[in-house]
Amino acid sequence: MNGNPRTDGPSQDAQAQEAAATAAPEASTEQQQTPAQEAAPVVDAEKQRLEAELNAARRRVDQLARAYQELEKDREEFKQRLTRERERMMDVERGNVATTLLEAVDELDRSLAMSGGDVSSPLAQGVKMIRDGLLSKLQQMGIERIQVVGLPYDPNTAEATDMEITTSPDEDQKVVAEARAGYKLKERIIRPARVKVAKYIAPAQA
Repeated sequence: MNGNPRTDGPSQDAQAQEAAATAAPEASTEQQQTPAQEAAPVVDAEKQRLEAELNAARRRVDQLARAYQELEKDREEFKQRLTRERERMMDVERGNVATTLLEAVDELDRSLAMSGGDVSSPLAQGVKMIRDGLLSKLQQMGIERIQVVGLPYDPNTAEATDMEITTSPDEDQKVVAEARAGYKLKERIIRPARVKVAKYIAPAQA
């Protein structure tokens, strides 16, 4: 024995180095796993944020689509109201023109009545031709004569200017004669008729 330490077994330093080398991969593996584990929540959070933004965008698109549909509906209703108002104004104007023409027809009717019923004269035939021509123009404008004689009296279509006593209950409040013809345009009365209305009075008992 020369007093030197034995070298046939591993020294403490070598054992330490070997232990460190063995532990190093484990430590390295733990270091590599930690960032991945930390990145997973970040990815999930980003995914949730993007999904929330996508849902918000979809809701916004739905709101804009509904607003556009409402706008189109309002625009269509406005066009319809404008069309109805324009047609109404045109009907009013046609009614005003028709009223003037009807007054001319009334004058021609009075001229024919003053002729004594002789419609064979050239003058009477000319007046009648003019009258019929005006009535034809009125019909082309959509003007229609109101039929009232023999029907129950309706204050919406006729004015009662005279009364006739009747002993028949069935004739009560019926129009028995027409003093002036009434006319309408579509459903609007442009000139009410002037009529004589029957009134029932029971016969006196003997």
